[in-house]
Amino acid sequence: MPIVAQSTETTDWVSRFADEVIAESERRAPGKPVVVASGLSPSGPIHLGNLREVMTPHLVADEIRRRGREVRHLISWDDYDRYRKVPAGVPGVDGSWAEHIGKPLTSVPAPEGSSYPNWAEHFKAAMVEALADLGVEFDGISQTAQYTSGVYREQILHAMRHRQDIDAILAQYRTKKAPAKKQQQKPVDEAELEAAEGSGAAAEDDGSSGSAGYFPYKPYCGNCEKDLTTVTAYDDDSTELTYACTACGFSETVRLNEFNRGKLVWKVDWPMRWAYEGVIFEPSGVDHSSPGSSFQVGGQIVGIFGGEQPIGPMYAFVGISGMAKMSSSKGGVPTPGDALQIMEPQLLRWLYARRRPNQSFKIAFDQEIQRLYDEWDRLDAKVADGSALPADVAAHARAVRTAAGELPRTPRPLPYRTLASVADITAGHEDQALRILSELDPADPLGSLDEARPRYDKAEAWINTHVPADQRTIVRDEPDAELLKSLDEPSRQSLRLLLDGLAEHWSLDGLTHLVYGVPKVQAGFSADATPKELPPEIKTAQRTFFALLYHLLVGRDTGPRLPTLLLAVGQDRVRTLLGE
Repeated sequence: MPIVAQSTETTDWVSRFADEVIAESERRAPGKPVVVASGLSPSGPIHLGNLREVMTPHLVADEIRRRGREVRHLISWDDYDRYRKVPAGVPGVDGSWAEHIGKPLTSVPAPEGSSYPNWAEHFKAAMVEALADLGVEFDGISQTAQYTSGVYREQILHAMRHRQDIDAILAQYRTKKAPAKKQQQKPVDEAELEAAEGSGAAAEDDGSSGSAGYFPYKPYCGNCEKDLTTVTAYDDDSTELTYACTACGFSETVRLNEFNRGKLVWKVDWPMRWAYEGVIFEPSGVDHSSPGSSFQVGGQIVGIFGGEQPIGPMYAFVGISGMAKMSSSKGGVPTPGDALQIMEPQLLRWLYARRRPNQSFKIAFDQEIQRLYDEWDRLDAKVADGSALPADVAAHARAVRTAAGELPRTPRPLPYRTLASVADITAGHEDQALRILSELDPADPLGSLDEARPRYDKAEAWINTHVPADQRTIVRDEPDAELLKSLDEPSRQSLRLLLDGLAEHWSLDGLTHLVYGVPKVQAGFSADATPKELPPEIKTAQRTFFALLYHLLVGRDTGPRLPTLLLAVGQDRVRTLLGE
């Protein structure tokens, strides 16, 4: 089955996928629930690139639910995967965890200080919490539970009986020379590939070959629990399997029809699950989608299990603005939980909904988050007044609600950049924050900070965790007497014009008009004059005036937007610092 074509039209990509998935489900399994799937390995922090593995099928599943169809979104927790390496920078983890490499993730101790029973549960928990906040409905499947309870026993025995057929398919790709590389429009570096990597399973071996032949099954050692084992003999009739462990030297013979401590190798495991679960739609990252990789090979192996390959797109890289590129093997990589500390679920959902899966995009942890929020608020307003484009309306609708209902939202969504500035200036003093925010619009004052939550809390978290200390705003305690004394007459006049207008213009809009208007009035123009009516020199004069105010108020060339800063400092203190 070919991968779903990804149109370049501007219409809603989610609806197009939903149409194809419903049609395919009716062909394969008429009358049954539509099954879409994701796979996540809790081998370390589950990052924002991995989230695309979930959000792509979630958005399609949610659209199908909106149409009144029954749909299951499966998330396979690949917690029976081998522990491949010790992630760098994970709190409570040191080099001693290397001794667990090769064990199932559920047999590795959780990081020190964790309340969870093992490594997999520790990293799974954070993702489950984030998905709940994002409104993602799913059925979770632990592959440890599936394998160790014998759920896949018949599938394992079937794979062993057909090991020569599987080996023949894999051999086609083992012997193929890599095709000549085509010139890419945009080079993909190793960091991007690693960031797109899910469990790392794409790089796993495809089974053990030796004097006894090829076997698509890996036992975990009965002594050291590691998968550094080689099958040395197998009898199809009795299902007796003998293996030896290269890590500790242990060897034993077991009956595979009653043995539950091992798993199919990845390139066989994945298509087996497609057939077992009846998966219709599942996306894959670039590591799984290249020629000869697991998605392509799985498309052939799935037939051995009596199934068909799911349809689904290859999804592109998700980058980070303001932090190092993501990689699940490096410490400090941003996770969905990290993003939800500084942005509302609606914004994060929108970032994934508005771009087709094959389009890369960035999630902002730096100043760019303010621009993203401005863009989101403009879209919100356009949707409300009916002027938004259809594709933008669809992306907005998928961001703010699911088939189950609307996500909780901030009652008074004040501009994020304003909230961030207020949180910066007030440094945790909520009474001061409420005073400032209630003065933004005197005609409709904010009655409680709760009206601005959770957006206010997100902006405050961004200021506290992602703005360097040397960029934080600290208002002067005393006037800068030397600077005030050194001012020339035009500068003194500009301060006088500002101070004279403070009382009358004490609101966000009023102060915006005032601070931009002072240089216009000084130059002989009306404060209401538009940029088209003004000479270019006015912009230079405005920048000079703004720099003067910043120096007098916070001792720097720049800072938060001046209207917000003035409101935050308060009228009396502004007058004092400006020399009145």
